[in-house]
Amino acid sequence: MKQISILDSTLRDGSQGEGISYSVQDKINIVKALDELGVAYIEAGNPGSNPKDMEFFVEAKKLKLDHSKIVAFGSTRRKGIKCAEDANLQSLLAAETQVVCIFGKTWDFQVTDIIHATLEENLGMIRETVAFLVANNKEVIFDAEHFFTGYTENADYAMKCLEAAVEGGAKTLCLCETKGGMMPMQCYEITKFVVDHFKDRKIMLDRTGNASSVGGDGTSAVSVGIHTHNDSGCAVANSLLAVEAGATHVQGVLLGFGERTGNANLSSIIADLQLKMDCACIPSENIQNLTPICKRVAEITNISLEAGMPYVGASAFAHKAGMHIDAVIKNPFAYEHVTPESVGNERVFLMSEVAGKSMIVEKVQKFDKTLTKSSPVVAEIVKRVKDLEHEGYQFEGADASFEILVRKAIGKYQPFFNLHYYKTSGEFPRFADDQSAFAQFKIDVDGKVVVTAGDGDGPVNALDVAMRKALEQFYPNVAQIHLTDYKVRVLDGKGATASRVRVLIESSDGDEHWATMGVSSDIIEASYIALVDSFEYKLIKDLERKFAKLM
Repeated sequence: MKQISILDSTLRDGSQGEGISYSVQDKINIVKALDELGVAYIEAGNPGSNPKDMEFFVEAKKLKLDHSKIVAFGSTRRKGIKCAEDANLQSLLAAETQVVCIFGKTWDFQVTDIIHATLEENLGMIRETVAFLVANNKEVIFDAEHFFTGYTENADYAMKCLEAAVEGGAKTLCLCETKGGMMPMQCYEITKFVVDHFKDRKIMLDRTGNASSVGGDGTSAVSVGIHTHNDSGCAVANSLLAVEAGATHVQGVLLGFGERTGNANLSSIIADLQLKMDCACIPSENIQNLTPICKRVAEITNISLEAGMPYVGASAFAHKAGMHIDAVIKNPFAYEHVTPESVGNERVFLMSEVAGKSMIVEKVQKFDKTLTKSSPVVAEIVKRVKDLEHEGYQFEGADASFEILVRKAIGKYQPFFNLHYYKTSGEFPRFADDQSAFAQFKIDVDGKVVVTAGDGDGPVNALDVAMRKALEQFYPNVAQIHLTDYKVRVLDGKGATASRVRVLIESSDGDEHWATMGVSSDIIEASYIALVDSFEYKLIKDLERKFAKLM
C-alpha cells in the first residue's frame, strides 16, 4: 500500500473558521482524539501569534502520544533581519516540537505587492529560515503558500521557491492551493510536474534523522504534499488527485471547517485513501474509529456534525425510499458503497410516507418477530404514517414518536397517566422573577389525582415544569430527562398566525438521545404532544431494561 502521511490542521487552520475558538484544554482533548485516530502530524498552532498557543505547547510537552507528532507552525523570517533575531522563529524553538511547519511566499505578486520584498530576498528568507530550523534539529515541512496560483502566473519563480526550501533542508514540500479556486485536473498536472521534478532529489540527514543542509551520514527523498481549500468545492477532489499525481503528504482539517469555505475534509480523504485507493494513512484498524472521533471533535468544537457529511454524518447510511430500503434489507451492497461499520457509523432506515412495507416490517419486528409484510397491522401502520405525514408529521427525524405509534398499533403500549387538563397563561411585562408564563396541569395515575403548577420563560417551559412536577411523583426517573433541542417549523404560512406548526423536541437522559414531535395549529398543543412522547419513551425504555434484568 502507498504510504500517505496525514497532517491535521484542525487546531491551526481550522481554528480560523468563523465561530471556532478553542481553550487550551480543548486543544489538548483534540490532540488526544487525533492521536487515537492515528494521524502522523497534528499542526497545533502558531506559538508566536498569541499567548494561548504558547501555553498549549507548554502543556503538550506532558502528553505521551502513540501515533502523532505535534507540529508548531510559523512563517519564514521577516525581511531585513537575521533568523536568530526573529521573534517568530525563536517562539518556534521555544515550543520544543520535533517538527515545524514553515510557510513562505511562492507567488511573485505576494512577494512584491504584499510583503514588499524583492524576489531574490524572498528566496533567501525561505532558504535561510529552513536551514536555521534544521540546524536546530527540526524536521521541516515547507508550506508553499499560494503555490498553484504562483505557478500559473510565474512557474519559474514558484519552482525556485521550492528549490530554496530543499536547499535549506526541508523534508516535505507542501503545495498550498491557498485561494481554493483550482480545478482538479489543474491540481493534478501541477502536482505531477513537481513530483517528477523532485523524484530523484535527496536531502542529507544527520545522525538523529533530521535534515541537514551541511552534510550528514544518510539521505532521504524529498516528499511532496498537498494543502487545499474548498472555495470552489473541490478541496477533497484536488487532494485525492494530488495523491494520484504522486503526493505522499496530505494536509487538511478533520471536519473540513476553516477560513472562508473551509479546508479539505480529512474525514472524507482518510476514508477515500484507506478504503478506495489502496493507501495507508492511519493504522488499518483505526478507520473503524473515524465516526466516533469525528463526533468527539465536533462536540469539543461546539458544532453540529453535518448529517450529510460523507462516511461520518448521521445521514451517510440513511435510507428513506421504499425501494432502497427493501433492497438494503436484502443486501446492503445494493445501495451502500462501503459498510457503515467500516468507518464506525451505523445504518439508519428513515420512517416516512415513501418508506414502504419493508421499512415498517424492519421496525415492528423489534417488538414482534412474527409480523410480516402480509400482516394486517403492517398495512394499518403504513396508512397511519401516511395520514399523519399528510397532516405535517415527519417521522424520519423523530424515531421515538414513531416507536410509540408502532407500539400503540400492535398493542404493546399502555399510557402512564390520564390527562384531565392543562392550562397555560402568559403575562407581559414579565413576573418579578423574570418569568413570563404560568401553567397548571392535572392528571391521574391509577386513580390518584394530582394537580401541579409551574412558571417558566414562556408557556412551553412553564408547561414542561408543571408536567415534571406531576410525573416525578409517580415516576422519579423523569428527573433524568433534559431537553437538548427544541425546534418549531411553520407548515403552511397561508394561515398566518393560525398556521399549523411542527414541534421537534430532542431529549437525553445522559446515556441515550431521542427525538419526538407533535403537530397542531396550537404551538402549545404541538409541544405538549412532543413532550408526552418524550417522557413516555424514557419510561418505556426504563421499564424494559428493568424487566430484562429480572429475566
